[in-house]
Amino acid sequence: MRAPDPVQNPAIRLIGNSPVPVWGLDGATRLARTLHSFGMADIAPWPDSAARAPFVVLIHAGFLVEDNLLRKLIASPGKYLLDPASGQVVAAHVAADSAPAMAELIQKNLPLAASGLPEGVIATPLSLAEAEDYSHEVKKRISAFVMPITAATKGQIERHLFGAVYKGVTDIVTKYVWPWPAYHVTRACAATGITPNMVTSASAVLTVMAYFLFAGGLFGWGLVAAWGMTFLDTVDGKLARVTVNSSAFGNIFDHGIDLVHPPFWYWAWIVGISSAGGSLWQGEIIAAIVIGGYVFQRLQEGAFKLFFGVTLHVWRPVDSRFRLINARRNPNLVILMAGAMLGRPDIGMIIVAVWTLACIGVHFVQIAQAVACKLRREPIRSWLAT
Repeated sequence: MRAPDPVQNPAIRLIGNSPVPVWGLDGATRLARTLHSFGMADIAPWPDSAARAPFVVLIHAGFLVEDNLLRKLIASPGKYLLDPASGQVVAAHVAADSAPAMAELIQKNLPLAASGLPEGVIATPLSLAEAEDYSHEVKKRISAFVMPITAATKGQIERHLFGAVYKGVTDIVTKYVWPWPAYHVTRACAATGITPNMVTSASAVLTVMAYFLFAGGLFGWGLVAAWGMTFLDTVDGKLARVTVNSSAFGNIFDHGIDLVHPPFWYWAWIVGISSAGGSLWQGEIIAAIVIGGYVFQRLQEGAFKLFFGVTLHVWRPVDSRFRLINARRNPNLVILMAGAMLGRPDIGMIIVAVWTLACIGVHFVQIAQAVACKLRREPIRSWLAT
């Protein structure tokens, strides 16, 4: 096995701290968790005489540095990172022999010229991270920032972090209805020590409750449980990211529930129509369309990503807008809820079936358009990444 590159795997030394909790974490704890999530292992407070790495990244833990900006600094020897508001040097990637002088400069907020260091490239967030970068995980561009962690900036930082982890391309309910309540519930969870896996577990309970309530024809109560589940499904991922508390198990647990449960809900709804004394026209065909269509759409999206290297819904602006109303769980729940409120849960399910077929057709058109681009040797990449 090749030894790690000391430039790409420098020692990390944390300077100072801020006791002001941001999403329940003081500055040094948050920074250490973030660096561990990057795969950095040699992390300790400064000074640390045991450090033997030829390169050292010094970071003031009293500042919040946006994740992508931090990654670029770690990969950029000779770079200095400034707080754009004060001009203070808050982080630097330097050779080990320059680390003591740089650490003193950061600790005492000295002018760079007074440090005795050789001239280097001073990078601001704009020049180092080019101000924005595309996140494949949350499907949007994220602005880089550096901000001191103080009581005055706490609220602004928490809003920045929450906004940065909230998906940019998603369904209409998640994008426009859930952000405000999700922010406040996530904040309450962080303050009281509720973990993401606890939230996911509550979501799983509501998932099962919704299934049995739908199957029993209790559509109103079933919708309460179902919407509760979809809301908690928004909260758990945001809580994991803002508290830097993600885990492999939590990721599988959350995404496993998301992927599996919708067809069971649709089947339970169809069964519930009979339980409530109604009937569904061409019930077997409707069930095949809605359940099979859900699986087929997932296969279409997977094939698009496999063959074209980009998620279907972030290819072009029109694809991102269509994702708002695509026949996924939340838009389908809106249709089913409207049917239940009108006393016709059967009509709601028929409309879901029709809309599912329409969306499958739209995906075929999108795939055909991508094939045409390939044949013309035109690049296929996300409009958000360009």
